Amino acid sequence: MRFPTDVLTVLTDPRTVIRGDSVSVPFDLDRPVYQRLDVVLKEMGGRWDGRKAVRAHVFPHRIEEHFRQCLAAGEYPTRNEQGWYPTPHPLVMQMCDLAGVCAGMTVLEPSAGAGALTTEIARRGGVVDSVELDPHRAALLREQGHSRKVITGNFLDFDPLDYEEGFDRVVMNPPFTGGLDHIRHALGFMKPDGILVSVMSAGLMWWSDKASEKFRAEVEEVGGEIAALPDDSFAVSGTNVQTCLVFVPGYPGGPFRTHDWHMRQPRQLDLFAAA
Repeated sequence: MRFPTDVLTVLTDPRTVIRGDSVSVPFDLDRPVYQRLDVVLKEMGGRWDGRKAVRAHVFPHRIEEHFRQCLAAGEYPTRNEQGWYPTPHPLVMQMCDLAGVCAGMTVLEPSAGAGALTTEIARRGGVVDSVELDPHRAALLREQGHSRKVITGNFLDFDPLDYEEGFDRVVMNPPFTGGLDHIRHALGFMKPDGILVSVMSAGLMWWSDKASEKFRAEVEEVGGEIAALPDDSFAVSGTNVQTCLVFVPGYPGGPFRTHDWHMRQPRQLDLFAAA
């Protein structure tokens, strides 16, 4: 949800203190502006503590990094919507460590949001290409300058063959709804010896539909892992949705349709045409 303009002005005012688990506004506001601010902070999970020693909206977790991303994007997730949830910083570090991102690697982030993952990937020396559906967040990614390329659009509409080479790594936090479709599509952009690391709804660990069962079997076949994350992993981002972490290592000749598989298809089709 977009911040009301006057609320965003207050929250980005240098006098406003966003530190630890609290947000404090130590200056006077017009009553209507304060009321809108109060609504936003409560929607984000804060509660007003009016004790003289506190006088702040207090959250059940540290919120500086989360607010940095939200204020940069000009929007915030609420508990009543299933939209954009910034990847919490500890999880960003865990994902980049698991993927082994290091200098010179090409990395795809196909649901880049406000740049939580791309910022860390670039800090580690990765050469990152970003895809983001929302034009406002895509513009923010371009302003940040961490990505070699920022593409605005629905990732599922993009063709792996638009890239001459696959990516060394894919690191992603796809939408919680339809996330498996995003993961499978992302594998098509990965080198056969690459690595994919993705957040996913924890339901992937037990869903009984054919697509989920097949994916779990394929991950096991290549020596990958689907592991549950702590229940509060996304609490700082305004949701208690249960999540897991998907690790898919490269496995040349394995069951996944990586970039190499897609590159071979036109040649195979040409052979059939010639016959």
